[in-house]
Amino acid sequence: MPERTITLLVVDDHPVVRDGLRGMFDASPEFDVLGEASNGVQAVALTARLDPDVVLMDLRMPGGGGVDAITELTRRGARSRILVLTTYDTDSDTLPAIEAGATGYLLKDAPRDELFTAVRAAAEGRTVLSPAVASRLVSRVRTPLTTETPLSAREREVLALVAKGTTNREIARLLFISEATVKTHLTHLYAKLGVNDRAAAVAAGYDRGILG
Repeated sequence: MPERTITLLVVDDHPVVRDGLRGMFDASPEFDVLGEASNGVQAVALTARLDPDVVLMDLRMPGGGGVDAITELTRRGARSRILVLTTYDTDSDTLPAIEAGATGYLLKDAPRDELFTAVRAAAEGRTVLSPAVASRLVSRVRTPLTTETPLSAREREVLALVAKGTTNREIARLLFISEATVKTHLTHLYAKLGVNDRAAAVAAGYDRGILG
């Protein structure tokens, strides 16, 4: 048995998809599906009531879409991590979801093991991106760094650790600095890279050759 069960909320407007995901996760002792929602409005209400570790969020749903739900959950400061699970990987879907505060973005054709791994990572607060989504993010951050805003050596160290999925607390421990200092470095490198979050910063780092 795993040390701790990861609790889930499944959000999708198709009952067959919800049933399939519930069956898949319930078959593993590592996960516990606390509930299901068929739209974003229900998702926000159930997340507040059930407080799952991870919300598996579809994007396009009648009666309330996923991006609006992610935005609202982020605004409320919900503890739950949000992992988008959708059939869509277009820019118009991907970028708003990540900008709204999603921890990760996977496509529904992901194999079971990949999905399980993604949920574990999301529960730990690590960014999860399918390769197709990562490449789209990279294509959106191709504005080159100007000579006036190179990353400092410490900012490069922080970015490299972020790319490995390291948490702020772990980065602070590894670099012998405070978590507040880690957040300051992240704020500065986000500004220099022209991004708003960890996922986009990692994509930009690879695209610009900062990360090898």
